[in-house]
Amino acid sequence: PEKQRRIALETLEIYARLADRLGMGKIKTQLEDYAFPFAYPEDHTKTKHILESFTTEGEQHLTKVAETLREELRILDANITSLNYRMKHLYSLWQKLKVFNYDKTKIFDIYALRVIVPTLADCYQALGIIHGLYKPVPGKFKDYIAVPKPNGYQSLHTAVFDGQGSVMEIQIRTEDMH
Repeated sequence: PEKQRRIALETLEIYARLADRLGMGKIKTQLEDYAFPFAYPEDHTKTKHILESFTTEGEQHLTKVAETLREELRILDANITSLNYRMKHLYSLWQKLKVFNYDKTKIFDIYALRVIVPTLADCYQALGIIHGLYKPVPGKFKDYIAVPKPNGYQSLHTAVFDGQGSVMEIQIRTEDMH
Protein backbone atom coordinates (compact mmCIF):
# COMPACT_ATOMS: atom_id res chain seq x y z
CA PRO A 1 0.00 0.00 0.00
CA GLU A 2 2.81 2.48 0.76
CA LYS A 3 4.42 1.87 -2.62
CA GLN A 4 1.05 2.39 -4.33
CA ARG A 5 0.58 5.65 -2.44
CA ARG A 6 4.05 6.85 -3.41
CA ILE A 7 3.42 6.08 -7.09
CA ALA A 8 0.00 7.75 -6.91
CA LEU A 9 1.44 10.90 -5.34
CA GLU A 10 4.18 10.98 -7.98
CA THR A 11 1.53 10.62 -10.67
CA LEU A 12 -0.47 13.54 -9.24
CA GLU A 13 2.51 15.79 -8.63
CA ILE A 14 4.50 15.12 -11.79
CA TYR A 15 2.75 13.26 -14.59
CA ALA A 16 -0.73 14.79 -14.32
CA ARG A 17 0.76 18.29 -14.13
CA LEU A 18 2.98 17.55 -17.12
CA ALA A 19 -0.02 16.31 -19.13
CA ASP A 20 -1.87 19.52 -18.21
CA ARG A 21 1.02 21.74 -19.32
CA LEU A 22 1.17 19.86 -22.61
CA GLY A 23 -2.53 20.54 -23.20
CA MET A 24 -3.52 16.89 -22.70
CA GLY A 25 -6.49 17.54 -20.43
CA LYS A 26 -8.16 14.18 -20.90
CA ILE A 27 -4.99 12.30 -19.92
CA LYS A 28 -4.45 14.65 -16.95
CA THR A 29 -7.98 13.91 -15.74
CA GLN A 30 -7.53 10.16 -16.11
CA LEU A 31 -4.20 10.19 -14.26
CA GLU A 32 -5.68 12.22 -11.41
CA ASP A 33 -8.77 10.06 -11.04
CA TYR A 34 -6.77 6.80 -11.20
CA ALA A 35 -4.22 8.01 -8.62
CA PHE A 36 -6.66 9.76 -6.25
CA PRO A 37 -8.00 6.70 -4.35
CA PHE A 38 -4.46 5.41 -3.73
CA ALA A 39 -3.01 8.77 -2.70
CA TYR A 40 -5.88 9.95 -0.48
CA PRO A 41 -8.30 7.06 0.17
CA GLU A 42 -10.46 8.74 2.84
CA ASP A 43 -10.80 11.95 0.86
CA HIS A 44 -11.63 9.94 -2.25
CA THR A 45 -14.48 8.15 -0.47
CA LYS A 46 -15.85 11.38 1.00
CA THR A 47 -15.68 13.19 -2.36
CA LYS A 48 -17.31 10.27 -4.16
CA HIS A 49 -20.29 10.41 -1.76
CA ILE A 50 -20.66 14.16 -2.31
CA LEU A 51 -20.58 13.71 -6.09
CA GLU A 52 -23.14 10.89 -5.92
CA SER A 53 -25.52 13.20 -4.07
CA PHE A 54 -25.61 15.41 -7.18
CA THR A 55 -25.67 12.78 -9.91
CA THR A 56 -29.24 11.75 -10.76
CA GLU A 57 -31.06 14.97 -9.91
CA GLY A 58 -28.35 17.15 -11.42
CA GLU A 59 -28.18 15.26 -14.70
CA GLN A 60 -31.95 15.36 -15.18
CA HIS A 61 -32.04 19.09 -14.47
CA LEU A 62 -29.10 19.78 -16.77
CA THR A 63 -30.71 17.82 -19.60
CA LYS A 64 -33.82 20.03 -19.32
CA VAL A 65 -31.76 23.22 -19.24
CA ALA A 66 -29.72 22.05 -22.25
CA GLU A 67 -32.91 21.42 -24.24
CA THR A 68 -34.26 24.88 -23.37
CA LEU A 69 -30.96 26.55 -24.18
CA ARG A 70 -30.60 24.67 -27.48
CA GLU A 71 -34.08 25.80 -28.54
CA GLU A 72 -33.55 29.42 -27.49
CA LEU A 73 -30.17 29.65 -29.26
CA ARG A 74 -31.75 28.13 -32.40
CA ILE A 75 -34.65 30.59 -32.32
CA LEU A 76 -32.22 33.50 -31.98
CA ASP A 77 -30.15 32.21 -34.92
CA ALA A 78 -27.04 31.46 -32.92
CA ASN A 79 -24.70 29.05 -34.68
CA ILE A 80 -24.22 25.98 -32.49
CA THR A 81 -22.05 23.03 -33.44
CA SER A 82 -23.04 21.07 -30.33
CA LEU A 83 -24.37 21.48 -26.83
CA ASN A 84 -23.49 18.93 -24.18
CA TYR A 85 -22.45 18.79 -20.57
CA ARG A 86 -19.68 17.40 -18.46
CA MET A 87 -19.50 16.36 -14.84
CA LYS A 88 -16.55 17.51 -12.76
CA HIS A 89 -14.16 14.64 -12.15
CA LEU A 90 -13.48 13.44 -8.62
CA TYR A 91 -9.98 14.77 -8.07
CA SER A 92 -10.90 18.21 -9.40
CA LEU A 93 -14.01 18.27 -7.20
CA TRP A 94 -11.88 17.38 -4.17
CA GLN A 95 -9.47 20.23 -4.95
CA LYS A 96 -12.39 22.65 -5.04
CA LEU A 97 -14.06 21.20 -1.93
CA LYS A 98 -10.85 21.82 0.03
CA VAL A 99 -10.88 25.49 -1.00
CA PHE A 100 -14.49 25.89 0.19
CA ASN A 101 -14.07 23.82 3.38
CA TYR A 102 -16.27 21.02 1.98
CA ASP A 103 -19.25 23.37 1.50
CA LYS A 104 -20.75 21.91 -1.69
CA THR A 105 -23.24 24.79 -1.98
CA LYS A 106 -20.36 27.07 -3.03
CA ILE A 107 -19.39 24.94 -6.02
CA PHE A 108 -21.23 25.92 -9.19
CA ASP A 109 -19.44 23.75 -11.73
CA ILE A 110 -20.05 20.17 -10.63
CA TYR A 111 -21.93 20.05 -13.92
CA ALA A 112 -21.22 22.43 -16.75
CA LEU A 113 -23.00 22.91 -20.02
CA ARG A 114 -20.68 23.18 -23.00
CA VAL A 115 -21.80 25.22 -25.96
CA ILE A 116 -19.61 24.58 -29.02
CA VAL A 117 -19.88 27.13 -31.83
CA PRO A 118 -18.12 27.55 -35.20
CA THR A 119 -16.35 30.90 -34.74
CA LEU A 120 -14.86 33.18 -32.13
CA ALA A 121 -17.57 35.79 -32.82
CA ASP A 122 -20.21 33.10 -32.21
CA CYS A 123 -18.75 32.52 -28.72
CA TYR A 124 -19.48 36.08 -27.69
CA GLN A 125 -22.88 36.10 -29.45
CA ALA A 126 -23.89 32.94 -27.57
CA LEU A 127 -22.68 34.51 -24.30
CA GLY A 128 -24.89 37.55 -24.91
CA ILE A 129 -27.90 35.34 -25.64
CA ILE A 130 -27.28 33.21 -22.53
CA HIS A 131 -26.97 36.30 -20.32
CA GLY A 132 -30.22 37.55 -21.85
CA LEU A 133 -31.96 34.29 -20.91
CA TYR A 134 -30.40 33.70 -17.49
CA LYS A 135 -29.17 36.20 -14.92
CA PRO A 136 -25.38 35.96 -14.54
CA VAL A 137 -23.88 35.36 -11.11
CA PRO A 138 -21.81 38.45 -10.25
CA GLY A 139 -18.08 37.81 -10.33
CA LYS A 140 -18.41 34.38 -11.98
CA PHE A 141 -17.49 35.23 -15.58
CA LYS A 142 -14.07 34.26 -16.96
CA ASP A 143 -12.82 35.05 -20.44
CA TYR A 144 -10.16 32.42 -21.12
CA ILE A 145 -10.31 33.33 -24.81
CA ALA A 146 -8.90 36.84 -24.30
CA VAL A 147 -6.59 35.56 -21.54
CA PRO A 148 -5.89 31.83 -22.08
CA LYS A 149 -4.73 29.61 -19.23
CA PRO A 150 -0.99 28.83 -19.14
CA ASN A 151 -1.63 25.44 -20.80
CA GLY A 152 -3.34 27.14 -23.76
CA TYR A 153 -6.93 26.39 -22.67
CA GLN A 154 -9.45 28.80 -24.17
CA SER A 155 -13.15 29.13 -23.39
CA LEU A 156 -15.71 31.52 -21.96
CA HIS A 157 -17.03 30.46 -18.54
CA THR A 158 -20.09 31.99 -16.96
CA ALA A 159 -22.22 30.98 -14.01
CA VAL A 160 -25.92 31.83 -14.25
CA PHE A 161 -29.03 31.49 -12.12
CA ASP A 162 -31.15 28.90 -13.90
CA GLY A 163 -34.56 30.18 -12.78
CA GLN A 164 -35.11 27.05 -10.65
CA GLY A 165 -33.16 28.25 -7.62
CA SER A 166 -29.87 26.75 -8.76
CA VAL A 167 -26.70 28.04 -10.31
CA MET A 168 -25.05 26.38 -13.29
CA GLU A 169 -21.84 26.95 -15.18
CA ILE A 170 -21.87 27.32 -18.95
CA GLN A 171 -18.70 27.03 -21.03
CA ILE A 172 -18.64 28.45 -24.56
CA ARG A 173 -15.91 27.68 -27.09
CA THR A 174 -15.18 26.83 -30.71
CA GLU A 175 -14.54 23.31 -31.94
CA ASP A 176 -10.80 24.11 -32.21
CA MET A 177 -10.74 25.28 -28.58
CA HIS A 178 -12.64 22.17 -27.52
